Amino acid sequence: MGSRDTTQPVNPAAGQPDDINELMLRRREELSSLIAMGVNPYPYSYEVTDTAAAILAGFGAEPGGRSEEQAGQAPKDVRIAGRIMSLRRMGKASFCHVQDATGRIQAYLKKDDLGPAYDAFRLMDLGDIVGISGYVFRTKTGEVSVHARSFELLAKSLRPLPVVKEKTDEKGNTVVFDPFADKELRYRQRYVDLAVNPPVREVFVRRAALYRSIRSFLDGRGYLEVETPILQPLYGGAFARPFVTHHNALDIDLYLRIADELYLKRLIVGGYGGVYEFAKDFRNEGMDRSHNPEFTMLELYVAYRDYLWMMDLVENLVVTAAKDVNGGATTVVGGRTIDFSPPWKRVTMYDAIREKTGTDIAGLDEGALRAAGGKLGLDLKDVVGTGAIIDEIFSELVEPGLIQPTIVMDYPVEMSPLAKKHRTLPGIVERFEVIVNGQELCNAFSELNDPLDQRARFEEQMKSRSRGYQEAQVLDEDFIRALEYGMPPAAGLGIGIDRLTMLLTGQESIRDVLFFPQMKPEKS
Repeated sequence: MGSRDTTQPVNPAAGQPDDINELMLRRREELSSLIAMGVNPYPYSYEVTDTAAAILAGFGAEPGGRSEEQAGQAPKDVRIAGRIMSLRRMGKASFCHVQDATGRIQAYLKKDDLGPAYDAFRLMDLGDIVGISGYVFRTKTGEVSVHARSFELLAKSLRPLPVVKEKTDEKGNTVVFDPFADKELRYRQRYVDLAVNPPVREVFVRRAALYRSIRSFLDGRGYLEVETPILQPLYGGAFARPFVTHHNALDIDLYLRIADELYLKRLIVGGYGGVYEFAKDFRNEGMDRSHNPEFTMLELYVAYRDYLWMMDLVENLVVTAAKDVNGGATTVVGGRTIDFSPPWKRVTMYDAIREKTGTDIAGLDEGALRAAGGKLGLDLKDVVGTGAIIDEIFSELVEPGLIQPTIVMDYPVEMSPLAKKHRTLPGIVERFEVIVNGQELCNAFSELNDPLDQRARFEEQMKSRSRGYQEAQVLDEDFIRALEYGMPPAAGLGIGIDRLTMLLTGQESIRDVLFFPQMKPEKS
């Protein structure tokens, strides 16, 4: 059976948690019995040579076929390890299903083969992690299985898993019973969620594939992946409140970054032709289905390009990622099929508002905008400034209805202090957002590189802050100094990686694509 260890085992009865229950007590009693039998319940390692998926794929596709021994072939020896997810004990023989990172496979254990190790197996529970060495065969019912020659306990589970039960109905449909479905519990105990819900693990496998796809796309165009500071003396690059911390050695307050835009543009000043970063950003804001205070952005800046060029690039980047992750250009979210195939619809912000509301707000001052918003049913008493009012009108009345990928372009200058003024339209900047499934996915500019204009924009933002708009951007003297050395024309892009993952994996909450989303403190 298992490894033996000369070290003194921990007393299972010591340090019991307050919430221990009868099932947990029984598992601790089993642990004591195993230790008394000379079994080390937590050995140091186990050599794994095979996976469940590889064994199932390689043994043969014919259901009900004979075993390799029956076919006159030498049996295939394997060594697997994983968590016990089902148990059927039958006297001197037993079956269990073992789940590893690739899937589940059945194991067959006989007392005649295992000797004392089989007696230890009788003290196993669902959730225990075990190693099995043996050979592959097919049962009379046609299930590919591992006939155990040796068996080892690798980790005794002291808490029972909320095991999901599946049954096939008369129509061949898989019906799930008693799933670990409580959302809050799943997010708090993601380790349990991942252990008992393989489709949840697959979401994060596909998220990793998304990163690989984007990196391949951008690296193939010669852009450099970089890292910029998370702790910043000034925060900027977005409209948001920051998290504040204190650095003891310097005796200064620092901010967790809300965006990495200003640092990446400093690198363009320094001479790089194109840079990008997968950035962890932090915004001290509310939480909902599309917002978490800690989130991931891809930001890309390319010299000598503009927002029109960037529109084409983002279409190609996203559809490439969709094909790499899902095998095609479409995805399904909430019963809606979304098609990322280019070209995407393009519409100006003012036209999008007029099409949806019947109201033309172009050129209106703050008072007129406030009145127009009121007529449209919006409460704007706490909204300060023309840009914020226009953003509220668009976000509340237009954005939720944009389901297929839509490029909304040409924003009012008040909404975009870091974007270049439009080359032909007064009061407008060269900016676009991509809206998909009713929420923002991407934001992009022709980047402002005039240091005098940038200083004036920052100063207008500071005026808004003095009026109570706490999310207005702050004046960054070092960034202006960088622009004064000269930044070439450039296009910039930000993509919400969490939101793109939601779209490509069919999830409707950001917390379903984060391993450990932010939660309220757990009640004791």
